[in-house]
Order: sequence, then C-alpha cells, then structure tokens
Amino acid sequence: MNPWLTVGIVAVICGLLAMLARMSGGDESLSPAFPTDEAFGEPSAPGGRVTTPSRGSQHIDESPLPTGAPRWWLDPRGRPLALLGALLIASGLAHVVVWGIDGGAWEGPVTWRKPILFGISAGLTSLSLGWVWSKLPRRRWDGTLAAVTAWSLLVEVALIDLQCWRGVASHFNRATPFDSFLYDAMGVLILFVTLVVVDLTVRLFRTPAVLAPDMLAAARAGLVLLVVSCGLGIWGSIHGDLQVARGLSPEVVGAAGVPKFPHGAVIHALQWLPMLAWGARRVGLSPRWRQRLVSAAIAGSVLILAYASVQTLAGRGRFDAPPPIAALLVAGGLLLLVPWCVVAAAWCGGLARLRVTGGLG
Repeated sequence: MNPWLTVGIVAVICGLLAMLARMSGGDESLSPAFPTDEAFGEPSAPGGRVTTPSRGSQHIDESPLPTGAPRWWLDPRGRPLALLGALLIASGLAHVVVWGIDGGAWEGPVTWRKPILFGISAGLTSLSLGWVWSKLPRRRWDGTLAAVTAWSLLVEVALIDLQCWRGVASHFNRATPFDSFLYDAMGVLILFVTLVVVDLTVRLFRTPAVLAPDMLAAARAGLVLLVVSCGLGIWGSIHGDLQVARGLSPEVVGAAGVPKFPHGAVIHALQWLPMLAWGARRVGLSPRWRQRLVSAAIAGSVLILAYASVQTLAGRGRFDAPPPIAALLVAGGLLLLVPWCVVAAAWCGGLARLRVTGGLG
C-alpha cells in the first residue's frame, strides 16, 4: 500500500471517529468535528432555541431544539444527508479492509480504489451539503429534495461498488446493455446532484447572511468550487465517451492529460475552507484575521484548480509542468498551507498558555 495513501486513510478514519464522538454527545470542552451554529456566530438562545439575525422582515427561526449546542444534523434537511453520508464513508473505509485482504493495483479501471474513494468522497460531500442546507431558510419540498439528494449519492456509489464486485469497469463501460444502463444511470444521478448543488449555491449567495462573514465566504467559495468540479467531471465523462467512440483511451486528454485531475483537485474545498474558518475562530483569532486566512485559502484553491486545468488541457501529466505553470501550484499550495499553519500555531500557543496557567491540570 502506498504510504501516503495509508496516512490519508488514517487521517480520514480519525476525522470520522471524532465526528461520531461529537454526534454522540461527547466532551463539550473539545472541538466538535463539524462547526456548530455557535461557532458560526449563531449563539443559541436560552432554552436551546436557535435565533438568527433579522434583516427587514426576515423571519427568525425560533423552533425548539435540544438543550446544548445546536447541531446541524438535527435539521430535517440535514438528517438524511448526515446519516447516508456517514454510511458512505463507512462503506469506503470497509473497502479499504477489502483491498488490504484481496490486494491488487491502486490504479486501473477495475480496482478497489473506486469504492474507497467514491465512498469517502461522496460521504464527505453529503455531510457538507447537509450542513449548508441547515443554514438556509426552509423552502417547500426542501426535506424531500435533501433526502432524494442523499439517496442519489448513495445509489451512485452503490452502482460503482456493484461493478467493482462484478469485476468489470464502472465508467465508460458499454460492453453489454446492462453495463451501459448502469453507467448512464450513474450519469443521471450525478447530474441531478450537480443541479441541486447549483441551487444551493445560488440560494446561499442570495440569502441574508446568517453566518459569520469568514464562514459565509468559505461556504460560498466551497460550493462554487464544488459546482466547477462537478462540471469538470461531467466534461470528463463526455470526453471519455467520445474517446471510446474513436477507439482511444477515455482517461487521457492529448498526450498525457488526466481529466480526473482538475475534477478532483478542489472538489473537497467545501470541507477544508469552512473547517479553516471554524478552526480560526476556535483558536480565538480576530474576525479580520479569520477573513484574511479564508481569503488566502480560497485564492490558493483557485490557483490549484487553475494549475490542474491547464495541465490537463495542455495534454501534460499531473506534475510534468514548465516552471511558469509549476509556479501556480507552488503559490496555490502555500496560500492553502500557510493559513492552516497560522491556526495550528495559534492553537499550540493557546495550549502553552494553558500549561503555564495550570489550565490543563
């Protein structure tokens, strides 16, 4: 197993365990795995009622919630996305075990890589969409649409898993009418989810702000980058089908471009940008500093996406870049990494102060 992949898998497992611990009502003095409303600048009112800032005639949601910090997954729209998202992550992690037992290559059209990555990726996306949905004013049919979105992600990954267990390719596979039907069904499902993400993005831009400015910027940018990533994935599917019709490899652009590279480069910005904003607030950074850090991370994400797109469209491999283009990757990586380093340094500084004052016992 690739050591970097192992590190990534362990990190995901730790994150999942932390999330589940908070969902089960663990130690309130520890950071929740996902930002709570209070951390987003939405303190709960006495009695566990959630209040949102009013703007003009904006309705204030004062529906009762259990006492303690409000939890987004209790929202009727977030619940199905949270539950099925956790199931998808569990499925991806379970396939890590299957791969460890069965072995086999990581790359290729028929490998355990697809159930692992698609399960974890779709699960994280489902969780994030549930969180975003819980921040929007309620709209008719929202609950139904959220549930259908969650099930669409689950079924899409289930079809990928089915093809892997059958020992055939899940993508660009039109060997039989059944295989072709499954591939088309996957395309329809992911197109539907993409349209839902577009709708959520528009709504979050048009809705009066109920999040702290840095968190709102992170959520909006994350959604926009997710929409672009989904669009690039759809383009990759169309390109692949055209390549297959010509008798060429569906997973190559030009000489060595990789269509899935720009598709996956920043598809999870909707996780890392809000988590950065939450972490910056958690360690006590000022609103101005939080906004600066989030803005830098957004710029870094955009540069990474630009680098991946240029490389692919130029028909070059992921890291076979001339110096001017490689500079995009370096700049993007630094703009993304430095904010996290600042947050980590502030956190370490806080721990040091607690030790000096005896706050850690």
